[in-house]
Amino acid sequence: MYPRVIKMGGSLLSCVPELVRVIEGHPQAPLLVVPGGGLFADRVRSIPTTEREAHWMAVAAMEQFGWYIASHGLPTTDVLEIPPTPRVLLPYCKLRELDPLPHSWEVTSDTIAAWVAHTMGAELIILKSVDGLFREDVFMEHAKEPFPCIEVDPAFLPFIFSHHIRCTVMNGSIPGRLEAFLQGAHVRATRVETTF
Repeated sequence: MYPRVIKMGGSLLSCVPELVRVIEGHPQAPLLVVPGGGLFADRVRSIPTTEREAHWMAVAAMEQFGWYIASHGLPTTDVLEIPPTPRVLLPYCKLRELDPLPHSWEVTSDTIAAWVAHTMGAELIILKSVDGLFREDVFMEHAKEPFPCIEVDPAFLPFIFSHHIRCTVMNGSIPGRLEAFLQGAHVRATRVETTF
């Protein structure tokens, strides 16, 4: 079974209890949840500051959403490895230690989750409140090259392709979709096809 990193977008705040239930339903699956920034990061965007300070404030926002996810039953970890049972990553300390990504709004929790997946050699699942990626308003069931889109941050697809990360982007707000995917079913999503 592939180790998987699941990035839970901050827009899925109201879906967290159900998503945690699904993730807890796969206790033997090697799953690490990376939190988005959500409304906490939106607040950072509204504050005039430098990109460096905004970067670390936004990473701290991810931790706040991580603690919210944890409040629904998932244990936390700050260790950058796939846990034996599902956990939610609190990324601030490890990112401060390694500082692996540019300090820019071009890089958000999407690319941070991609970096986590790459670091651990894991498959990446991006949960959003949209069905996947759209290229010029056309839904892309398969993405075979980087292209501009608003569903993920600008650095995300270039990072995915340059690091050959297995990735699926799907709608986490649709009941049953993540569960079906984890059980091996074909679901509506964008599969990013990189060369391994």
